[in-house]
Amino acid sequence: MIYVIIIFGLLILLAGMIILINPETLLGPIRDNSDKPLLQVVAVVVRLILGILLVSESESSGYPIAIEILGWLAIVAAITLALMGRENFKRLMSWALSLIEPYGRVGGVLASLFGAFIVYAFI
Repeated sequence: MIYVIIIFGLLILLAGMIILINPETLLGPIRDNSDKPLLQVVAVVVRLILGILLVSESESSGYPIAIEILGWLAIVAAITLALMGRENFKRLMSWALSLIEPYGRVGGVLASLFGAFIVYAFI
């Protein structure tokens, strides 16, 4: 399972780097599909899987407390996104996507650092 976590971390790192270089490459398709229910389902499922993996494998990491906290935060985020309903999710996506212009590249840096930390914690 640690390899799955490392793959998640590498994908997050890659996504952050893509956002840093050209935010529209990843965020454009998200914007185009933000009104579709599948986006919310994917957001919930990915967070839930990552959260469960982080919590269950936290003891195998170099930073077990931090990784477990991140795992629980991911699970809480998944539950929140699942319970917020379609209209609130659409509003959340609209608000988040409106921040791309001023803060997109900062988000890319933070995502890259987060992904790198996940990989580092499990290597």
